[in-house]
Amino acid sequence: MGEVWLHEAIATSYLPVLDVLARLAEKGHRNLATVGITPVLAAQLDDPECLQATRSWAADWLWRTQELGQYDRPAAAREAQQANATLHALQTTHRAGLSTAWRRLADAGVVELLGGPAAHPFQPLLDDRTAAFSLLTGMDDHLARFGSRPTGIWAPECGYRPGLEKIYAEQGITHFLMDGPTMLHVGNPTHSAWTVGDTDVMAFGRDLDVTYRVWSPRKGYPGHHEYRDFHVMDDLGFHTRRVTSTAVHGNDKADYDPAAAAHAVTRDAHDFVDVVRARLLHLSHERPNPLVVAAYDTELFGHWWHEGPAWLEQVLTLLPQAGVEVTTLSGAHGCVAGRIDPEPGSWGSGKDFRVWSGPQVADMVDDNEDLMRRWRKLADPQVRDPRQDELATQALLALSSDWAFMVSKDSAAQYARLRHAEHHRQFASIAAAIETGRPVASGERPFPHLDARLF
Repeated sequence: MGEVWLHEAIATSYLPVLDVLARLAEKGHRNLATVGITPVLAAQLDDPECLQATRSWAADWLWRTQELGQYDRPAAAREAQQANATLHALQTTHRAGLSTAWRRLADAGVVELLGGPAAHPFQPLLDDRTAAFSLLTGMDDHLARFGSRPTGIWAPECGYRPGLEKIYAEQGITHFLMDGPTMLHVGNPTHSAWTVGDTDVMAFGRDLDVTYRVWSPRKGYPGHHEYRDFHVMDDLGFHTRRVTSTAVHGNDKADYDPAAAAHAVTRDAHDFVDVVRARLLHLSHERPNPLVVAAYDTELFGHWWHEGPAWLEQVLTLLPQAGVEVTTLSGAHGCVAGRIDPEPGSWGSGKDFRVWSGPQVADMVDDNEDLMRRWRKLADPQVRDPRQDELATQALLALSSDWAFMVSKDSAAQYARLRHAEHHRQFASIAAAIETGRPVASGERPFPHLDARLF
């Protein structure tokens, strides 16, 4: 099921968003967006087996439209057109992976690419040594794929604890994303960038007032009645209904109307531009260079919100016409307002660490702490040893934030516990081999540039 979700995200989010950015680039637009691509996602978007599986999934998508056409020809035509476009892109432009497309946009100054630590750990629960190694491994992977080291990162889960900024500074990171409430808890507004602690590393906070206009736990544009409903599918797996209303459920919802949805896209794009412009005008009374950072998961545009890419294209076109400067985080370095000493925080429930360290996952937290202690004892900075590389690989995978998140949110919790346990078992097996001098069979290398001597 997780693989199907990935195929859907590639086909309905990453390819359409790339198309939007490429079209705007051809029209001369630059500094359009800051895009975070984690090492795990980059590996998935480039993996030959993953791409082949996505092509097969898209071919099945196209095949199913023939049956859909027997009772809904307009919907079948729309789905077939998108499936054909997806297949063509995957068989031609992106046959070798999507990294080259993102790199072209970055090299042309259309987007800024953010990196991140390998395996997407919840960094606040890592000791400094582990956090630094995970980040270094992620930076190395970014360099190999995109030709340069990123100067900014999207911290996994927007997780922050005091001291991480020093690790960022040591790795050449100049800026990172912080959740708005983490800043607001210490009295600092999100309409500026702030240097953190005694470093020159800048934190940018998500402006939730603007961000929630689009995507919030309770409301936002994707929930408007004209848009295609993601949660209702027919027997063939197609989304042929529109949201309609909160009082109507399942197949009782009205049929999807592309013309009505297109009208809603234009309406909501203009509304968003008005909201951003009004907020900036209001904030300009407080400081000379006000800033609004609206941050979303890329999968919102297309996967969760079918009309999202069209909305994004209109917004990025309309904002400059309204006198609003669109730029990347790197381009907003002049918006620094001062220095802050934030408290710990995240964008999880409660805006703290409970999702990754609460009672439901206390045993997993203990497992991870034991793993890091054992890893520190076994690490050998003197010798390049494949066993050490394998040990580090399994450690990073075991420390992924996803396992605790899925358990706390009861989302495929059993699967998450199995993955957590399996990586810990692999780590323990390799650790025992190192301790006894036994050889270790080399497995898959999700981080091919990993060098455990740097731990």
